[in-house]
Amino acid sequence: MNLIASVLHLDRKAVKALRITDPYSLHRVVYSLYEDVRNPEQKIASQTSGIQFADQGGDFSGRRILIMANRRPADCIDGQYGQVQSKAIPDDFLDHTRYRFKVIVNPTRRNSTSRKLLPVKGREAISQWFIERAAQSWGFAVSAEHSQVDKVEVLRFNDKHQNPVTICQGHVQGQFSITDREQFRNSFTQGIGRARAFGCGLLQIVPLIDNPFA
Repeated sequence: MNLIASVLHLDRKAVKALRITDPYSLHRVVYSLYEDVRNPEQKIASQTSGIQFADQGGDFSGRRILIMANRRPADCIDGQYGQVQSKAIPDDFLDHTRYRFKVIVNPTRRNSTSRKLLPVKGREAISQWFIERAAQSWGFAVSAEHSQVDKVEVLRFNDKHQNPVTICQGHVQGQFSITDREQFRNSFTQGIGRARAFGCGLLQIVPLIDNPFA
């Protein structure tokens, strides 16, 4: 599988020096940790970067970002900012049957008439969207009883070309069971849903081990 899980720790000084103010600036900082392995044609074709991340937020002292990639990152940014702790994900990590999960998603549906992508709004609607998409496309069945949408927020910022970007995010957690192993592996390694370049789609999972003596 050759996946590397990392945590980027940024203190207040680093956050200020790196000008982290919005999702695009965070994207810029995270991607700067990795060698760019795609050529221009692959980027135009939207070939995956092999990098996923999830902003864990922070407090007065700093900020924490979870990252997963198919290659090892640098130990810090520009040789001086932040601290990166990394470890390889074990080969058997995706062999379990059930997992507890957290994920930040960008829930959207395509309008059948206009073909435009529209945000899914409201916690109940996002929860239902997530359960449906998991069963159809991601290789796992979500336990409705154990899942919840903790937070919904709308992010507005400009990309590197100064074009306005709006992303609706839902923070979902719960439990799921594997229904299609290969599909699940792809979901974990590639991320799920849209806006993955801006911190959505990283499945943060912990295996649930059944107790045979319970």
